[in-house]
Amino acid sequence: MLKLNLKLFFRSIKKHRGIFFINLIGLSTGLACVLLIALWVIDELKFDKFHENDNELYQVWNQFKGADGISTINWTPDLLAETMADKFPEVEYATAQTLPEWFTKVPLFVDGKTIKATGIFAGKDFFKVFSYELKQGDRAQVLSDINSIIISESMALKLFGTTQGIIGKAITCDLMNIKNEYQVTGILKDLPTNSTNQFDFVLPFESWKKASAIIGREIKWTNNGPLTYIVLREGTDVENFKSKIKNFTKLQNSNVEADLTLTKYSSNYLFGNFENGKQTSGRMDYVYLFSIIALFILLIACINYMNLSTANASRRLKEIGVKKALGSQRGSLIGQFFSESILTALGALVLALVLALLIIPEFNQITGKNLNLSFDLSTIGVIILIIIFTGLLAGSYPALHLSRFNPVAILRGTTKSSLSEVWIRKGLVIFQFALSIILIVAVSVVYMQIDYIQSKDLGMNKNNVIYFQKEGELQLNSDSFLNIVREVPGVIKAASTSQNIIGSDISTSGGLVWSGNSEDAKQAFYNIRVGYDFIETMDIKVKEGRSFKRTFSTDSSAIVFNETAIKAMRLENPIGKKIKYVGKTYTIIGVLKDFHFQSLQEAVKPMFFILDSDPKISEFLVHIENGREKEVLGEIEKIYSSFNPGYIFEYTFLDNNFQVQYVSEKRVSSLSKYFAILAILISCLGLFGLATFTAERRRKEISVRKVLGQTATQVTIMLTGEFVKLVLISILISLPIAYILSSDWLSSFAYRIKLRFWYFFAAGFVALLIAILTVGSQAIRAANRNPVKALKED
Repeated sequence: MLKLNLKLFFRSIKKHRGIFFINLIGLSTGLACVLLIALWVIDELKFDKFHENDNELYQVWNQFKGADGISTINWTPDLLAETMADKFPEVEYATAQTLPEWFTKVPLFVDGKTIKATGIFAGKDFFKVFSYELKQGDRAQVLSDINSIIISESMALKLFGTTQGIIGKAITCDLMNIKNEYQVTGILKDLPTNSTNQFDFVLPFESWKKASAIIGREIKWTNNGPLTYIVLREGTDVENFKSKIKNFTKLQNSNVEADLTLTKYSSNYLFGNFENGKQTSGRMDYVYLFSIIALFILLIACINYMNLSTANASRRLKEIGVKKALGSQRGSLIGQFFSESILTALGALVLALVLALLIIPEFNQITGKNLNLSFDLSTIGVIILIIIFTGLLAGSYPALHLSRFNPVAILRGTTKSSLSEVWIRKGLVIFQFALSIILIVAVSVVYMQIDYIQSKDLGMNKNNVIYFQKEGELQLNSDSFLNIVREVPGVIKAASTSQNIIGSDISTSGGLVWSGNSEDAKQAFYNIRVGYDFIETMDIKVKEGRSFKRTFSTDSSAIVFNETAIKAMRLENPIGKKIKYVGKTYTIIGVLKDFHFQSLQEAVKPMFFILDSDPKISEFLVHIENGREKEVLGEIEKIYSSFNPGYIFEYTFLDNNFQVQYVSEKRVSSLSKYFAILAILISCLGLFGLATFTAERRRKEISVRKVLGQTATQVTIMLTGEFVKLVLISILISLPIAYILSSDWLSSFAYRIKLRFWYFFAAGFVALLIAILTVGSQAIRAANRNPVKALKED
C-alpha cells in the first residue's frame, strides 16, 4: 500500500506540477523564514545560560524611592559584595565588577606596542561566580595579587603574538589615567558570543580601590559604582533572602537611601526593564514578537497548501472513489493525504535549508549575530517539530475533507462543493491576508517610530560632537590642549571635558539634601562632573540663571539642575538656593531646559551638573563643523600626538551612543520589513494558485458568457471581484487588531508617534492593490482565451 501511495503521489505531482510547485515554493519560503527565526530565538534564549552556577547566580540591585515611583539602578556600593559574602551564610560566592563600558579604550603597553582594549575590575572570586574558561592559570588564584592581570586569547596574540609562555610577563596599563605595571597570571579563552559580559582583560578589584583612592574617590557605603553578583547556596529560599537583604546597606550606613533587591543573572538579558521596582519585559518582547511572526508565516504557507490541495480535489475524486469502492477505509485515506503533506513538507524543508544557508550571512548582518545552521540537538529538534507541525497542519483539512466523499457519488460524478467547504476555503484566504495586513501595519508603525526617535529634537545638539579619553600627559595639560583645539578651523562653539558621556551609562546619586525636602521627595539624580563650556559645547539651553563661567571663582561650589530635577525637588525660585551633596554645600546657579540624555523609551529624569576640576577623570568633547570632519579630525590628531606621544588617538561620535540605544528597535524594524514582504508574497502566491485553478475550472462558463456577449473586461471583473471581497473582509478584520497591537508596542516609549487613520488605510490599500494585481493577471488571461477551444473540450 505504501508503495502504491508513493506511486500515486509522484504521479499526481507530474500531472498537476503547477499546483505542486506553488505549494512547494510557498512552504519552502515559509519554512526558511521559520528556521532563521528559530535560530535567532534559540540564540536569544541561550544568552548567559552557560554558567555552571546559572540556577543560583543572581545580581544585586539598588532601588531608590522617589516622587515618580521606584527607580532600579545596577550600580551598588564597592563594599557590598565582600560584606555580603561575610555576613550572609546563604551566599556561597560574591564578586564586584565594574562595567565594561567604563573602560572601553584602555591603552595597554608591551615592548613599545600600544593596544587599546576593554577591561574590568573584578573581585577575587569572579571566576568562581562565572564560568568563563581559563586557558592558562588557576581560577581560584588569578586575581589574588593586586598587580595581576588576566587577558583574553585574542589580546595575548595582539600584544605578544602568542598565547604560550606569557604567564608572568609584564603589561603596562594606563587606567583611569594612572599608569601601573601588571603581571599576566592567566589567559582567558575568548568569551562566548552569547555572553552579555564582554571584555579583553580583568584586573583585581583591590586595584580598583587603590586607583579610586588616588583620584580622590572614596570607598564608602554612600558611593555606588560597581555591579554586585552573588551565588546562593543550593536550596536557599530566594524570596526570603530578598526580604533579609532589603535594608542591609541602610544598616551599614544611615545615610544610604537605597534598598536592595535580587534578579536571576541570566534573566537580565531578556527581562532587562524595570517598572516601579519590578522586573518586567525587555528583549523577551522581541522573542515573543518574532515567534508570533514565525507562526504567522508558517500558517500563511500552510493555508496555501490546504486551499490549493482542497481546490484541486476534483482532479483526484475518481482515484478516491475507486479506492473506496475497492475497500479502502477512511483512516487509510487520511493517512495517505497526511503522508503526502509531510513528504511535501520534507521536500520544502530541503529547499528551505538551501535558502536559509544562502540568506544566513545577510540575516547575521541585520541581527548583529553570528548564527550558523549547525545540526545540534536543539536545532534538529526544532526542525523535526516544524516538519511534523507543518505536515499535519497543512494536510489536515485536505485529508479530512477528501476522505469523507461517498464513492458512489464520486463515480457517478454527482459530487458538489458544499457550502461549508467554500466558506472554509474563503475563510482561510481571509485569515492569511489578515495576518499579512497586520504585519504590514506593524512594520510601518515600527519604521515611523524609529524615524521619529532618531529625528526628534533632544534639546541639545549631539551631531558632529566627538569624544575621546583624557589620557597620558593630557591629564596634566588639558587646558593647554583644549585652547589649541579651539583655534582649529572647523571647531565650532566650544570644546570641553566630561566625567561621563551623555547617551551612555551616567552616574546616579540619592544623597542630596535641600531645604524643605521630605521622605516622599527623595529622588535618585543622574549627575555628571563637567568642565567649563560643556553646556555650550552640547548646545543645551539655559532656562534660568547661567552655566559655569571661568569669571566666577565660586563656581567650584556651584550646581546646575535640569527642569525635571527642580520639579522633583519642588523648589520655587531655585537660583541661589543651597544644596548639600556628599558633605559639601553647593549653590544653584542655573536651571537647564530638559534634554534627552537617555533613550526616548524613558521620560526625562532629574539630573544635575557640577564643575570638575580634577584633570584625571574626564574625557574631551569637541564640536566639529558639519562637512569638515576629515580635515578637523586630522588636525586634532596631530595636536593630540604632540601632547601624547606613544598614545593612539581614538574618538567616537556622540550620536553613535544614541544610535546604540535603538539598535534592537532598528533590527526589529528591518527584520519585520522583510518578513512582512515575504508574508504578503506567500499569500499572493496562494491567491495566484487559487485564481489560476478557478479560472481553469470555470473555463466553459467563461466561454459561454463570452459567446452570449460579455466582454473580456466584464469577465475579468467577475473573476477578480470574488477575491477582492475576501481581501476587503480581511482588511476590516485585521485593522482593529493591528491598531491594538501597535498601541501596545508604542506604550513602551515615553515619546511616541500618534497613530493616524491613514497608516491603517494605506496598509489595507497596499494589500488590496497587490491582491488585485495578482488575481487580475490570471483573470485577464482567462478572459482573453478563445471560447471555441473550451466549448469543444469534453
